[in-house]
Amino acid sequence: MRQNLFLCMLLFGGIAIVNGQQRKIDYVNPMVGTKSMGHTFPGACAPFGLVQLSPDTDMIPHNIDGIYQAGAYQYCAGYQYDDETIVGFSHTHFNGTGHSDLGDILLMPMTGDLKLDKGSEDNPGSGYRSRFSHEDEKAEAGYYAVLLDDYDILAEVTASERVGVHRYTFPEGTKTGHVIVDLDYGIYHYDGKVLMANLRVEDPYTLTGYRITRGWSRMNYTHFAVKFSKPIINYGARNSEKVLYNGFWRKFDMTENFPEMFGKHLTAYFDFDFTDGEPLEVQVALSPVDCLGAMKNLEAETMGKSFDTIRMLTQQKWEKELSCIDFDADEETKFVFYTSLYHTMINPSVYQDVDGRYRGIDHNIHQAEEGETNYTVFSVWDTFRAQHPLMTLIKPARSSQFVNSMLHHYRQSVHKALPVWSHMGNENWCMIGYHSTSVVTDAIVKGLDIDRELALEACVNSSNLDYYDGIAEYRKQGYVPLERSSSAASITLEYSYDDWTIQQLARLMQNNNLSDEYARRALNYRNIFDPALGFARPKLEDGTFKKEFDLLDTHGQGFIEGNTWNYSFFVPHDVNGLMTQMGGEKQFVRRLDSLFTMDLPARYFANTEDINEEGLMGNYVHGNEPSHHVSYLYRWTDEPWKAESRLHEIMRRMYRNSVDGLSGNDDCGQMSAWYIFSAMGFYPVCPGSDQYVIGSPKTKQAVIQLENGKEFIVRTKNYSEKNIYVKSLTFNGQRYEKSFLTHADILNGGEILFEMSSKPNKNSSGYDKPYSFTH
Repeated sequence: MRQNLFLCMLLFGGIAIVNGQQRKIDYVNPMVGTKSMGHTFPGACAPFGLVQLSPDTDMIPHNIDGIYQAGAYQYCAGYQYDDETIVGFSHTHFNGTGHSDLGDILLMPMTGDLKLDKGSEDNPGSGYRSRFSHEDEKAEAGYYAVLLDDYDILAEVTASERVGVHRYTFPEGTKTGHVIVDLDYGIYHYDGKVLMANLRVEDPYTLTGYRITRGWSRMNYTHFAVKFSKPIINYGARNSEKVLYNGFWRKFDMTENFPEMFGKHLTAYFDFDFTDGEPLEVQVALSPVDCLGAMKNLEAETMGKSFDTIRMLTQQKWEKELSCIDFDADEETKFVFYTSLYHTMINPSVYQDVDGRYRGIDHNIHQAEEGETNYTVFSVWDTFRAQHPLMTLIKPARSSQFVNSMLHHYRQSVHKALPVWSHMGNENWCMIGYHSTSVVTDAIVKGLDIDRELALEACVNSSNLDYYDGIAEYRKQGYVPLERSSSAASITLEYSYDDWTIQQLARLMQNNNLSDEYARRALNYRNIFDPALGFARPKLEDGTFKKEFDLLDTHGQGFIEGNTWNYSFFVPHDVNGLMTQMGGEKQFVRRLDSLFTMDLPARYFANTEDINEEGLMGNYVHGNEPSHHVSYLYRWTDEPWKAESRLHEIMRRMYRNSVDGLSGNDDCGQMSAWYIFSAMGFYPVCPGSDQYVIGSPKTKQAVIQLENGKEFIVRTKNYSEKNIYVKSLTFNGQRYEKSFLTHADILNGGEILFEMSSKPNKNSSGYDKPYSFTH
C-alpha cells in the first residue's frame, strides 16, 4: 500500500504569511539546477553548515582502473533530476561544482529481504536503492522529503549546522525494518578512495565511527556519531575487501552483532521493530576532529529535539539569513532571486566543532579563538568574482570569518600560500590564479577588520610560490609560457589581475616598494596581447606567439573554460588599457557586440563537459565564470546603454525557476551571486576596488538591510519587461551621473532611483566612468 501520508503531510504548499509579510523561504526552490548543468542538490542544510543531507540518485565512479568515466561529471552533487531511483541519503555535498568529492556516510531505509549492494539504475531491485517519483518529492530550504516506492517508506531529512536528521515512516503493518549505513559509497568514487572506515555500536541507540578518504581532498577525515530513536534489535556488516592480514580479530564473527566494524569497503545494516507504528528518527552528527567532537555537536545542536522542531529552527535560520534583502518583483523573479540568494549561503561551510576545535590544513587539531569560526570549501577561482564580494556587502561579519579562515590556511600551509581551492582541511589546487589575494584585499578595502600585516604577507608569499603553475617563469618573463602550462594565457591574465589586488593592498598600507613592484606586474597582461590580432594569445618560452591559433577554440589554445574571445576581456583592473590593446574604444565596442551575436559552431563545445548551448549567447559563455563581468564593460565606453539589454537577456535566458534553470555549474554560489547583484542593478566588476558598476535592475524595489543598521534602497520607476533601459538616475534625491556606486555609498544608506524606459539613454555616455588602473 502506497503511503497516502505524503500528500496529507507534505503538500501543504503555498506562500505562508508571517506578521503580515510573505516568508522569504517560500520563494526558495532547491530543485533549481538539479537537472543538466547546474549541479545543485535538493536536500537539506543550514546556512553555511557542515552538513548537506541530500538524496543521491546514482554513483558513477570517477575512474575505473585509472580511466576517467565521463558519466561521473553529471553526479558532482550526487543527484540528477532525470534519474528514477535513489541510492540513499549522504551527508556532505558541494553546491554546483564542476569537479567533486564527498557523499560521506550514506543511509538508506528499506523493508523486506536485506540487501547490502547498491543495485543499479537498470536493475534497482538487485540492491537497496529504490525507485521514486517527482510527484512524491518535496524540497524546501532546510527540508526534503520523498516517498521510496520500492518500500513505501516516507523519507524526510532536515539538518542543523553539524547534524543531519532523518525521519523514516515505514508502511503500516511493518514488523521489522532495516537501515543501511554504507561507508563505501561516495561521490567521485573509485576503487581505493576509502582508505579506512570504522563503525562502533556504543549502545542500542548509539553509533560512532569515522571514514578516511583519498579523493579531491587528499586526506579527508569524517568522524560521526549517530543516535536512533528506537533501539537496535539486530545488526551486522560486510567488508568486501580482501584482507591479507586480520591478526587475532579472526577469533570473532564480525559480520553479525559484533560491536566494532572495520574495513575499506564497509557496509552495515541495523534492524528495528516497527510494530508500534512510530517512525524512526536518526540524528547523524559530523566532526572533522574526532568522534567525541561529533557527539558534542549532536548534544549541542539536536539531542532532545524532535525532527519537526529541528526543521522549524533551521528554517527560521534560513528566513533570518535571507531577510537581509527585501526584494520586490513578479512572482517568477522573486523565486529566482531568493533561490539564488539561498545558493550563495551554502558554501563556504563551517568546519569546526562546537567546542572550537578544527582540523587545519596541516592536519593538526587547532583551537579557534573565542568568537571565531573556521570555514572550508573555498572555490576561489569562481567565488572571488561576486560571491565573496556579496558576502562582504550583506554579511560582513561572516565574511571576516571567511577571510580569517583563509589566513589560518596560509599560516598552516607548508607552502605558505593562501587557498587556491580548498575543502575539508585540504588544498586541492584546482583551477588557476592566486585569487584569495582578491578576496582578502576586497575585504580590507571595504573596511573589514582583518590583520593587514598578515594579509599583505600572505598575498605576497602566495604570488611568489615559484613552483606553483608557472610563477617562476611569470616573474622572470612577465608571462607564463605555453610549454609550462596548457592554460598559460589564462594564467597570465589572472596573475596580472591578482597582482593588481596586491598593489592595491600595498598602496593602502603605504608600502611604496611593494606597490611599485606589483603595479608593474599588474600590467603583465599586455605581454600576451598579439598586436596583429588585438586578442590575448599564448607565448612560447622564446617569446614568440603560438602558431596555428584558433580564436574560437578553448582546448589546446592556452586557455581554460573560455576561448580568447571571452578571456581577452579579463582585465577588469585596467579596462582603458585593455581598450588600447584591442585597437581603441570603437574596436572594443565592436568586439563586445560581436561576442554576444556571433555564431559559435557546435564543434567548439560539443566535447566540453562544463558548457553546452544553454550557457551561450552567441560566443559569450555565461555558463563559465571568466566572462561574468563582460556585459558591464560597456560602461567604460561611449555606448554604455548596451550593457542594459545584454544584462536583461542574460537574466531572462540563463536564470529560471525550473529544474534546468541554471545555464552552468552554480560553482559554490558564484553563478547565483551574479544574478543577485545584477537583479539589484550593480555589480563588482573589479573586486579589490570599492566600486560597483551600475547595470539595469530587475526589480520594483530592493532593500538591503545592512549589518550597520542602515538600509540601502534600490527603487525603479516605470520598470517593465520592455522598459529595461535606464533613462535617469537619482541618488538620495539628487541627479546622479556616475556609472558606479562606491561601497561607502551603500554602507551610508540611502536610495538610488532608476527611472526606466523602453529606449536607451544615449546621453548617459557623459556619465563618470568606473575605475581603470591606467587612464
